[in-house]
Amino acid sequence: MPEAELASQPTYQQVAASLRAAYDGSAQRRDRTEKAAWKLAERAAFLDRLRAERAVRLRAERAVRLGAGHAVRLLEVGAGAGQDSQFFAASGLAVVATDNSPEMVAYCLAKGLDARVADFLSLGLPAASFDAVYAMNCLLHVPNADLPAVLRALRFVLRPGGLMFAGVWGGEGTEGIADDDYHVPPRFFSWRTDQQLTAAMSAFFEIVDFHVRDLGEHRFQSMTLRRAAPATQGDRPHRPAEGSEAR
Repeated sequence: MPEAELASQPTYQQVAASLRAAYDGSAQRRDRTEKAAWKLAERAAFLDRLRAERAVRLRAERAVRLGAGHAVRLLEVGAGAGQDSQFFAASGLAVVATDNSPEMVAYCLAKGLDARVADFLSLGLPAASFDAVYAMNCLLHVPNADLPAVLRALRFVLRPGGLMFAGVWGGEGTEGIADDDYHVPPRFFSWRTDQQLTAAMSAFFEIVDFHVRDLGEHRFQSMTLRRAAPATQGDRPHRPAEGSEAR
């Protein structure tokens, strides 16, 4: 790794603690930052897909418990200051927002959201309790070695057939601390290639859509995923013990 990056591979707990401090310190700034138009387009496209899927399900299951009064339940992980969760809630979805940063969650709560402090491996939510999961630019903070455990935890809370949006900045397969990051402390990133990302996701989900947005120097990888398999004991999330590695 470059000198500015960590000298050794960090554990999940080390990365989570560093990110918590970084985002606590930048919560106000991020709450006031207007989202780019292309991010709004990605968000709107996922909502349209959820609505289309719901219409199909209601036609197929009109006589069972998923009647017209059942709102689509969406979990946002890495919710930040809650702008996306607020959008989904205003669109009629039943939203739960989670973030690793208490300061970020405070901004979510101020927006009237159901928001909780939790990292990927401490969600504390029931199995198959959400119709959708939304993960915008947060899985890129998970070390490659810990990504399977995180994806397993997200699959655990998503109902069979449910959809997940995962959007991240792509790269050349490197990971470490970003040497030009304005956050304090600077954040850890895993810059995955298209092949790395699709291989990791396809081990846990069916890939419904994958496309890349070329944005000058950066490439944004957008994925819509489906949980196809029913819940199993192996889906239950596991938090690595302090000092150990989920590798």
